[in-house]
Amino acid sequence: MKGDEIMCPYHGWQFDSSGTCTRIPQLEDPTRIPPKAAIPAYDTMERYGLIWVALHKPDHDLPEIGEFTDPNWTWVTCGPYEWNAHASRQLENFTDFGHFPWVHPGLLGDPNRPVVPSYEVSTNGHIVSYDIVRPEATNTEDFPVFANSDTTAPMRRSRYEIHLPFTLLLRLGWGGREGMVYFFVSQPIDEQHSRGFLLIGRNYNLDQDPRVLQDFEDVIFNQDKSIVESQRPKKVPYEPTAELHMKFDAVALAWRNAMRANRFDD
Repeated sequence: MKGDEIMCPYHGWQFDSSGTCTRIPQLEDPTRIPPKAAIPAYDTMERYGLIWVALHKPDHDLPEIGEFTDPNWTWVTCGPYEWNAHASRQLENFTDFGHFPWVHPGLLGDPNRPVVPSYEVSTNGHIVSYDIVRPEATNTEDFPVFANSDTTAPMRRSRYEIHLPFTLLLRLGWGGREGMVYFFVSQPIDEQHSRGFLLIGRNYNLDQDPRVLQDFEDVIFNQDKSIVESQRPKKVPYEPTAELHMKFDAVALAWRNAMRANRFDD
């Protein structure tokens, strides 16, 4: 960086934010910079602790998270999580209810209550939304991260929004004032690799060491990683009939249909 410009470390050329070359130190006449001496420039913004880059004109705004600036909420950054799987697999795993009792027993799910309750899914343009009240596990001594005081058969109330293609906003609670917000983004690296970023907010446990929640999510994501990396193909086939789905996979079907309708399936 040179002030507000970037400089090539090889020859010292400098470029402004539009990609225009402003200095070629090898020139005798500094005003004779050829127009071809330019680099591509992309719209960027910093929000929610991440830097976002638009490779073309943005089709939609970023999701709104009003709690992010609320002083009654605290935020923890987790990850990033590097997976040998396409971003579509990483995102879909985050939306799947059926695996909680088996992949995360005692942490997110209860093997004695594996039935996925019914729920409704709606699609509005590039956003797939759904609410569900589902069984969850009780808090553990190692990871006291949830505000559910029920120690027998706890239930979680969740409201999901998938913002196409690979961004998810989840608000969850237990019927009281305590709540959490999960904001997850899977960055496609290539057809077989992805990088997941996770931001978690909550309006309780404000003084808890962030490492408690970060360590919890590291355990959860590592449990998921070994499963998802074994899935074939590594990229989700968006054609609904390409894989077998059950009634409780309604969100997977809605998301795949929305991906095709919004032309994210190529």
